[in-house]
Amino acid sequence: MTDSAGPMQVDTKLIRELAELLDATRLTEIEVQDGDRRVRVARAAAAPVTYAAAPAAPAAAQAPAAPAAAAIDDVRSHPGLVRAPIVGTAYLTPDPASPPYVTVGAQVKAGATLLIIEAMKVMNPITAPRAGTVARILVSNEQPVEYDEPLIIIE
Repeated sequence: MTDSAGPMQVDTKLIRELAELLDATRLTEIEVQDGDRRVRVARAAAAPVTYAAAPAAPAAAQAPAAPAAAAIDDVRSHPGLVRAPIVGTAYLTPDPASPPYVTVGAQVKAGATLLIIEAMKVMNPITAPRAGTVARILVSNEQPVEYDEPLIIIE
């Protein structure tokens, strides 16, 4: 470190490595601290991408599609939505050779494991908050997830 009167020393190699780590993990922010030196690298979160199905009939015969933002809001306000309680990697199966914990249409009991989220090498089971039917699975296996991200809808 330099004294307070000298110019700030920037470790561009460290910043580049942290930016690459953000890309590899799809996180939006990372911060490291070493003694009194602290480096934070962040970027704006990307807007969710929504894909529409190809039209099956002429456009004049179809009803107008709902905006993508409305569909996202519908998911986020669903009473049976299970959200990520932590940042990590979602795993839908206990191991690569096993079937998924749940599938769409499966009946689940309150407390049943829906998936696991790995955070800092710890496997955290995400359980059903109530009994019901799995209506949608909103993440894929081995997908990085953010805090409060929609995971599953139980109806």
